[in-house]
Amino acid sequence: MTWDWEKLKQQQQKTGGGGSGVSPQVDEILKNIKQFKFPGGPILIIILIALFFGSSTFFTVGVDEVGVVQRFGKYVRVCQPGLNFKLPAGIEKITKVKVKRIYKEEFGFRSTSGEDRKLFASGVSENKNVSLMLTGDLNVGVVPWIVQYRVKDPYNYLFKVRDPRKLLIDMSEASMRLIVGDRSINEVITKRQAIATEAQRHLQAEMDKSETGIHIVTIEMKKTNVPEAVQPSFNEVNQAVQEKETMIYQAKEDYNKAIPTAKGEAERTIKMAEGYSLDRINRAKGDSSRFVAVYKEYAKAKDITKRRLYLEAITDIFPKLGHKYVIDGEQNNLLPLLNLDK
Repeated sequence: MTWDWEKLKQQQQKTGGGGSGVSPQVDEILKNIKQFKFPGGPILIIILIALFFGSSTFFTVGVDEVGVVQRFGKYVRVCQPGLNFKLPAGIEKITKVKVKRIYKEEFGFRSTSGEDRKLFASGVSENKNVSLMLTGDLNVGVVPWIVQYRVKDPYNYLFKVRDPRKLLIDMSEASMRLIVGDRSINEVITKRQAIATEAQRHLQAEMDKSETGIHIVTIEMKKTNVPEAVQPSFNEVNQAVQEKETMIYQAKEDYNKAIPTAKGEAERTIKMAEGYSLDRINRAKGDSSRFVAVYKEYAKAKDITKRRLYLEAITDIFPKLGHKYVIDGEQNNLLPLLNLDK
C-alpha cells in the first residue's frame, strides 16, 4: 500500500495541521476489521479458545523421559511418563528431558556410524589434537576415548549449569589428561582399563561437585599409541626393551638353576660333615667306655687280664700272617733262608 502524501497534506491543512495523525488508509482498515464477522459467531470463538486451552493444558510424557514444569519461569514439579495436566500456556511451561537415553561423546576420533555424534574439543570434526597427551615420562601419546552418560537429575541438568554438555566435554578432557599425566607411555598403552576406570571415577566426582545432574555410565578407551611420526623409533625402543627383558629373564633362569644346585650341594656337604663328626664322637665315646671297662677288669686281676688281652690280640692277628717260619735264634748264616718259600 502506497501513501498519497499530497492528499494527506491537503487534509492536514483543512484540519489546521492537527488531527489524530492517522492516515485515511489506516482508518479504512480499522473500519473493515470492526465490520468483519466470524462465521458461526461466538460459538466458533469459544471452540477455538477451548481447543487452545485443551492443547496447552494436557500433554504426554514418553516412557524414557520426564517433564519438568515451570510456572512463570520458576521450577514447580517433575511429571512422570504418561498423560499429565498443567496450567495453560503462558502460565506453565513443560520441558521434556530424556532420563533413560544413553548419550555418547567421542574424543579424538570419528565414529564409523553416521548417527553417532562426533565430538572434538575444538569443535572441528577433523581435529585430533584432543587425543594428544603428555605422559608422566614426558612422551606424547594418542589417547582416544568415548564417554557414555545419561541424565539422572533433570532439575540440576536444566537449571544448575548453563551448558552441562559443554562442561562435560571440558571436564572429561581435563580428567583424562590428569590421569594420563601420572603414567608412563607403556602404562597408557597396556593399562587402558585401569585408566578408564580411574578417569570415570574422577569425572563423576567433578560432575557431582558441579551439580550437573549427569551420571557417567562408562568410559571406553580406544586403541592408544604414539604419534605416527615417532612410531618407528618407538618400535625400536620397545624391541630393545624386550631384548633387555629377555636377557634378564635368561639370566634369572640360569641363576635359579645354579643357586639351588649350589645350595643343595652345600647342604649335603654340611650334613655329611655333621654325620662324620657325630660318628667320630660316638666312636671315641665307645672306645673310651670300653677302655675304662677293660681297665677296671685289669685292676681287679692284672695277670689274668694281661694274658687274656694278649691271647685275644694273637687270635686276631695270627690268622692274617700267612706262612709262619720258626728260625733258630742262633743262626748266623743267611743261606738257609733263601729258599724258604719252596
